[in-house]
Amino acid sequence: QVQLVESGGGLVQPGGSLRLSCVASGLALDYYAVGWFRQAPGKEREVVSCMDSPNPRTHYVDSVKGRFTISRDNAKRTVYLQMNRLKPEDTAVYFCAADRTFEGMVQGADDLDHWGQGTQVTVSS
Repeated sequence: QVQLVESGGGLVQPGGSLRLSCVASGLALDYYAVGWFRQAPGKEREVVSCMDSPNPRTHYVDSVKGRFTISRDNAKRTVYLQMNRLKPEDTAVYFCAADRTFEGMVQGADDLDHWGQGTQVTVSS
């Protein structure tokens, strides 16, 4: 059974940092593109960042460029999202996903292969 489990969310002040992790079980990440999505209250889910494999090309939504960094450790079956200089508008539930097509992930397709349950990130003073 495939599972993606996120962790690392929480409450942080504006300007602070968080590092999200997503651990995959029952899945060899080497053959999958991985990504982070988020959904804020009353808004549609959006792709935040994704990374292909084995070509480590990346994609970021404009609003997080220069602040967020995606990385992966296939041996540990883990995907990370380092989030710096957080803003209140970054508040959302963050989900990780894995899919065989990088392009589908960049486009924010709903029918990706695997999804995690999400972790809450709240940026507030």
